[in-house]
Amino acid sequence: MEKELVIDVSSSEITVALLEDKVLVELNTDYSTSHYSVGDIFLGKVTRLMPALNSAFVDIGDDKDAFVHYLDLGINFKKQNQLTQQLIIGKANKEDFAAMPKVGGLGKEGQISDVLHPGQEILVQVVKEPISTKGARVTGEISIAGRNMVLIPFASKVHISQKISSREERGRLERLMISILPPNYGVVVRTVAEGKKTATLVPELEALVKRWNICCDKMYKSNAPQLLLRELNRTSTILRDVLSESFNSVYVNDETVFREMQEYVAGIAPEHEKIVKLYNGNTPIFDYFNVSKQIRSSFGRLVPLKQGAYLIVEHTEALHVIDVNSGVRLKNAKDQEQHALNVNLTAAEMIARQLRLRDMGGILVVDFIDMDKSEHRQQLFEKMQELMENDRAKHNILPLSRFGLMQITRQRVRPVTVINTAETCPSCRGTGKISASFVRFDKTIITQLIYFVQQRKLSTVVLKAHPYVAAYFTKGLISLRRRLMWRYRCRFIIKPDSSMPYLDLQWSDKAGNNLTVV
Repeated sequence: MEKELVIDVSSSEITVALLEDKVLVELNTDYSTSHYSVGDIFLGKVTRLMPALNSAFVDIGDDKDAFVHYLDLGINFKKQNQLTQQLIIGKANKEDFAAMPKVGGLGKEGQISDVLHPGQEILVQVVKEPISTKGARVTGEISIAGRNMVLIPFASKVHISQKISSREERGRLERLMISILPPNYGVVVRTVAEGKKTATLVPELEALVKRWNICCDKMYKSNAPQLLLRELNRTSTILRDVLSESFNSVYVNDETVFREMQEYVAGIAPEHEKIVKLYNGNTPIFDYFNVSKQIRSSFGRLVPLKQGAYLIVEHTEALHVIDVNSGVRLKNAKDQEQHALNVNLTAAEMIARQLRLRDMGGILVVDFIDMDKSEHRQQLFEKMQELMENDRAKHNILPLSRFGLMQITRQRVRPVTVINTAETCPSCRGTGKISASFVRFDKTIITQLIYFVQQRKLSTVVLKAHPYVAAYFTKGLISLRRRLMWRYRCRFIIKPDSSMPYLDLQWSDKAGNNLTVV
């Protein structure tokens, strides 16, 4: 599969489009005004406890306080909190981290009031951005992600990705990481680390440890709320997570960002350094790579499929709903079953793409076209599982219910991406109002009357029109119809007809012969 990353840089934002075989599958935007993003580490201050929810609200400098549950504090919270408090008052520094003694873990059955109190300063990391009316969600389990591993301070275990199936490789990586890990650090080895040697893993580990030391330095004699460590921007995060052998090109239209990308790729994967390319064309970069057109066709409420089928995508506060419509119904019952299966399989491909493209998370309900055969329903379920394998977000898919509904849960860490693809109406310019029809329509009628009287030399003209139109010309003691008759010296008869469309006209002479305007 051919993968390309197209980066559009402007003064206020950076938009990143991920293409797979020229098809847009992910769209991410980094705003320069954003206070924080997922992965950022803060020194926060507890504002209030919620014993009924066994949780607390934490001030991290945003308009809305962040939310942390007791179970999200992590098993190593006591050790972490001990170091945090000592760093804040200046009784410890980053060198003391490695020599910290073991402290009892945090039990799963405890209460939030046993470990936190209002005004307490704690170390937290953002795991979910604010969504709708909810503030950010944070955790006390700190982790610093790299390309091949995720460093976990205060832990002491090595975890290997379950996607590395070889027992020998898992054992090799575990022994290697145990031999190079400093004290009081744990690590999660990512799938991409399979086959990597010590020369690759040691420098990355040292870089991650250095980032943690920076975090400790900033905590020294500091006050909350304060940003301690910022996660990589969205562009670098995507490169870190998806860069692979199938990645062909990274195009960027800004020279500064281009150099940053080159340097970053050279650091994490030197063999891919040449794939970063600077775009200097006159055509906007998204137009050149056909991204703009795909955005317009993919982000509307109605998403077209093949052969007239389409999806309806609705977003609510509680969940997302996707309705699959065939568009065309076949008369033959046997053909309908096969047609329904074909449409559903096509819809499944688009739905898997839409979930990644819009970053839809939480609960999703898909209403597929009803199918009678159980083997067809199972085939659709397996196809959906296969299509979702490339989705980096954690997800769970349930088989179709009796009503043809498929339920999907997908990790939600950011608000769903919503792009308004509607255009302003050229008539009303977005106001929903246009000038009155008769401002133009009455002039049309008068112009046609003048034509029949002066050009065709008719003394009597009959107009059949909608009653509203007739009333407009005949109302009042000295009506518009009378004034026209006096001015043009003719007999002007208007016959109201309720069967006539509102703005239709039918002209005739006194003998009843139809008249047309040449």
